[in-house]
Amino acid sequence: MAIQAIEEEEWLRLSRIGPGWDAVLFTTPLCGTCKVAERMLEVADAAGESATLYRINLNFAPVLRERWQIESVPCLALVHQGKLMRKEYAMRSVDYLHRMLRELP
Repeated sequence: MAIQAIEEEEWLRLSRIGPGWDAVLFTTPLCGTCKVAERMLEVADAAGESATLYRINLNFAPVLRERWQIESVPCLALVHQGKLMRKEYAMRSVDYLHRMLRELP
């Protein structure tokens, strides 16, 4: 499944019931590292990971930026049933992302 671009308002309206994991990639349009991180995440996702992937423009996400204390981009937030469980700023490699997503319970 591809990364779904979503607005903050849409994300806040989502309600996760059950064992679902979400991976939210916070980016900004002019960030070159963000584009590389997004591509790496797409490749890792092609292996069939269990998290639903979203992309949110941090410039238009003041509520989540404050609530989750997002410090810079790219930032990959791993969320379980709506609760932030982990933030990752260094994407390192496709293999690293693949292992991180694969190890989600």
